[in-house]
Amino acid sequence: MKKILLVDDDPELRQLLATYLARHGYDTLLLPDTRQLDAFLERYQPHLIVLDLMMPGEDGLAACRRLRGRGETLPIIMLTARDEPVDRVIGLEMGADDYVGKPFDPRELVARIEAVLRRGAQPAAAPVANGGVFRFGDWSFDRATRKLARQSNNGEESVALTSGEFALLNALVSNAGRPMKRERLLELTRGEDSESFDRAIDVQIHRLRRLIEADPSQPRYLQTVWGVGYVFVPDNDAAGATGE
Repeated sequence: MKKILLVDDDPELRQLLATYLARHGYDTLLLPDTRQLDAFLERYQPHLIVLDLMMPGEDGLAACRRLRGRGETLPIIMLTARDEPVDRVIGLEMGADDYVGKPFDPRELVARIEAVLRRGAQPAAAPVANGGVFRFGDWSFDRATRKLARQSNNGEESVALTSGEFALLNALVSNAGRPMKRERLLELTRGEDSESFDRAIDVQIHRLRRLIEADPSQPRYLQTVWGVGYVFVPDNDAAGATGE
């Protein structure tokens, strides 16, 4: 059974969702806040976290940012009573994989969980057995091991990538020098039946730029093609794209 860790301060909602998820074949672990989050992750190793945004103490956004900051790639779905587009974007920028606004039908949450887990297992997010190592600047991107590393004075420093980040970087690197529409990038990274919005690609690009660009505001590799989308520009080809 897939293990889902649900962190929400509403006891009735926790029990309702635990019962509903169990009917759909999920083993649900419950927490009222994030105080034991790290201990539960280490002990139970869940497959996905459902994380409420508004909680006493450390809120969901702060917890998500902290987990991603230390290299945790476990899929995260945010729950919140606020469902404005700007709030969804903030959640995605903190590293969430998806976003569900309260109130919601439990069937929607199950569908989102299944979509995120399927996304992590689909070929776009899976290691590329014969992908080789793509080098650019001080970086090496090993698509067979999903490893991104940078050479520095202290040796090689590895950077953890979420499934979404790996899938997007892999799609762009595989089409280096070719401008890619947002819609096509969504298809390549999240599947043709994805309900994600174009802004999700912008957020992922923003996160990747913060990882690999010396100056994210003046990107060298992940460049914007105005009116189209994005392009990965390798070291030997700086033409055909305009940075933002």
